[in-house]
Amino acid sequence: MKMTGGCYCGNIRYEAEGEPIMRALCHCRECQYISGGAANVALAMPLSGFRYTLGKPRDFKRSDLESPVIRSFCPDCGTSLTSQPPAIPGIIILKVGTLDDPSACGDPEMAMYCSEKQSFHYLPNDMPQFDQFPG
Repeated sequence: MKMTGGCYCGNIRYEAEGEPIMRALCHCRECQYISGGAANVALAMPLSGFRYTLGKPRDFKRSDLESPVIRSFCPDCGTSLTSQPPAIPGIIILKVGTLDDPSACGDPEMAMYCSEKQSFHYLPNDMPQFDQFPG
């Protein structure tokens, strides 16, 4: 599977190739900051099949955490593009809204970090839910 995407202003473009490892709604507090309040619709892909084809994002990681997630975003328009959690090497998490065709990745298979979700976050009744990252 090959997917392409980029930021809102068009200055950053990427492509991701490989089979999706995970499709999830993440309700962690960090994702709520990145999304502006909603859950993050995340698609985990093999890092080996990912590359930027136009532009260079800016990376951010918190200096007060022992093992912070690396979050990449467009320095011009601010679009959050990817995350790389150090606890899961070899993957990159794409923000589904940045895909050229968000429907191409399919529906989320689960919701995680539900212990941190807000009362206004709605979940399908039949979706598997995890309080933290699933084991």
